[in-house]
Amino acid sequence: MIFGYFHEGSGLGDQLFRYITVRTIAEQKGYEWGMWQPKNFKGNEFMSLNMGNPVEQNMEYGFFQEKDVRDAQGNDIRSYDPEVNFIRDWMSIDGSFEDDKYWRHNLQNIKEWLKTEPLDVSDDTCVTGFSGGEYAHNQDLFLTREYWESAMFKMPGKEFEVHTDDPGTACVILAPMVTSSVRLKYIENNQISHSKHSNMGFNWRSMRNAKYAIIPNSAFFILPRILKHLEDPEAITIAPRYWARRNVGVWARPACYYPEFLYI
Repeated sequence: MIFGYFHEGSGLGDQLFRYITVRTIAEQKGYEWGMWQPKNFKGNEFMSLNMGNPVEQNMEYGFFQEKDVRDAQGNDIRSYDPEVNFIRDWMSIDGSFEDDKYWRHNLQNIKEWLKTEPLDVSDDTCVTGFSGGEYAHNQDLFLTREYWESAMFKMPGKEFEVHTDDPGTACVILAPMVTSSVRLKYIENNQISHSKHSNMGFNWRSMRNAKYAIIPNSAFFILPRILKHLEDPEAITIAPRYWARRNVGVWARPACYYPEFLYI
């Protein structure tokens, strides 16, 4: 048996990358599998995951940790770790697993694993994720107004439905963009939907079902968009080039390049 971790402090996107990688490896190798601390899964309210077998705590397990690679400036530049191919039975598995080499070949099954209630999103709507919070205090991470302006320009005639963890900052950045051709739709409390806690399921399902989307450099938005492209090749997802370091023009996380996305 192999198992992965739902770390309590991890976001939903990070947790799902661990889940689909562990389950894919188990499927390929014919191992039983499970997830440690399934109660920590942040999507329990809207996504019914098969958690596999209970993890036996009295057993001795080996341990696989995805290699953490950093450049001279300390940027995380990890990508696919081929040591994953040598995972044996009775091992625990941990890492970010954002590189699609770990799981892309299994997307049809992953689509079934991560199934949620469908949500009708008009093709006149562009679902837009906005990351503020801790991002807003990091000049390398925080996406500038220029990114949002450029992305919205590439979605003419759309109404932009904003989903964010930081309504105040989103309003400051996005409100000046409103013109006769740029419409922002604010939803839920404080005029903008939050991507945490009670609204998380609505945010994820909106991204999963929208034909058009603009996403920030957050793991939360990656899998719902890739699964949308799997079933609709004409879907459009605009994402920040260089991902976590667009402002400095360095691919700090090369694992976060996905060919479906339009990077700007």
